[in-house]
Amino acid sequence: MRKQRILAAGSAVFMCGMIAGAHAQDYPVDTVTLITHSSPGGGSDVFLRELSRYLGPILGANVVVENVRGGSGAAAMANLAQSAPDGSKFYATTPTFIYTSLLSDPEYKYTDLEPLVNFFIDPEVIYTSANSEYQTLEDVIDHAREGRGQWGAANPASLERQALEQLKAAAGVNAAVVTHEGGGDLLINVLNGTLQIGVGEVQEIQSQLEAGELRLLATFSDERLEAFPDLPTVEELGYDVVVRKFRGLAGPKDLPVDVIAAWERAVQEVLADEEYKAAYEAANLRAAYMPHEEYVQFIEDFGNETRDFLKETGVIE
Repeated sequence: MRKQRILAAGSAVFMCGMIAGAHAQDYPVDTVTLITHSSPGGGSDVFLRELSRYLGPILGANVVVENVRGGSGAAAMANLAQSAPDGSKFYATTPTFIYTSLLSDPEYKYTDLEPLVNFFIDPEVIYTSANSEYQTLEDVIDHAREGRGQWGAANPASLERQALEQLKAAAGVNAAVVTHEGGGDLLINVLNGTLQIGVGEVQEIQSQLEAGELRLLATFSDERLEAFPDLPTVEELGYDVVVRKFRGLAGPKDLPVDVIAAWERAVQEVLADEEYKAAYEAANLRAAYMPHEEYVQFIEDFGNETRDFLKETGVIE
């Protein structure tokens, strides 16, 4: 079976405050605005503000964040697509901007933006209730072979559902993938035993893991997680599925060469900063820098694979 590489888009950076430092670059504009469809205090918003403390001085610009809400990312995409490609505005992408483009057909889509660089990979893990009978992923697969199986994911058009559908195919089982409005409902149904397993990011279930309420069974990453060295990958267990949920940045079309080069230098430097490295590794983020050219291809491949998945599962025609 051909190896399935599932790609997803995630968010990149937020920077604020006046920048002055020995390592600052000669950036072409004084102020950079990063927009996100996340609300203030939301996951992407908080993440971007934390990263700003490390990246801003390196980039060499005064950078502010703007929350552009509406249409599950449609408003933010339209805002960016109509902006000047001078390095003054970028969009902190998440998987939403791909799925929104494919599902709701907005006026401006992800194809109207220019992927800039990638920062991180967010590990996706398979988990079960600590009180469940399932000690390993193979226990779950065996149950699905004997019966039907109830597996949980986020909304119908999500990376998590895509991962479980791929796992079903690789394992040759016909488990039901039950989708939810959000991770909270999914978590409740795993904890109460309605579902054998759920899929999500480590950050989403961190408190339940620390409380001993959940048990991790496997990760969809391409290698084991540093924070959980004994946790096998799905691929190690014999199922050829790898999920890469990434966090990147996009700009308007036709970004100048000097702007692209400035970001490529800054991202590599900030990811190597020891203080910031300790912070993002503690949050179970894996540095996965991709330069502009590679990231452009990455987004194109993700969009094509996601479109195929949505068609195969009957979500779109």
